[in-house]
Amino acid sequence: MIVITKEQYQKIVDDAREAAPVEACGLLGGRINGEEKTVEKIYFLTNTDNSPEHFSMDAKEQFAAVKDMRQNGWVLIGNYHSHPASPARPSEEDKRLAFDPAASYLILSLADTVPVLKSFHIVKGGVTEEKVTIL
Repeated sequence: MIVITKEQYQKIVDDAREAAPVEACGLLGGRINGEEKTVEKIYFLTNTDNSPEHFSMDAKEQFAAVKDMRQNGWVLIGNYHSHPASPARPSEEDKRLAFDPAASYLILSLADTVPVLKSFHIVKGGVTEEKVTIL
């Protein structure tokens, strides 16, 4: 289960809307306690592909984010990206590029009037949805 605050959720929505029609992306740092992953900080990164259909995170920004996580005693929980015009489910490319089976992959869809945020575990192309709790 992923736990984020309403403020964090809103920041992801705002980032995605600002980036649209390009996909927004970022990393999630926080704490893991058993099955519960609590997001402490969202790292908003540059989509170097500048594409509405896929994303690549800026490598320097990724390293800086991980360094900040370590300095704060947090771990990398996973990442998020937006789907400006498609549902909140992993695309074939998302599945193919999901290299960390322990990571949570959050996808925010802007396809409908109300944004939809979902989280997934992706292992060898297999997808399992993970509960998202917004406090």
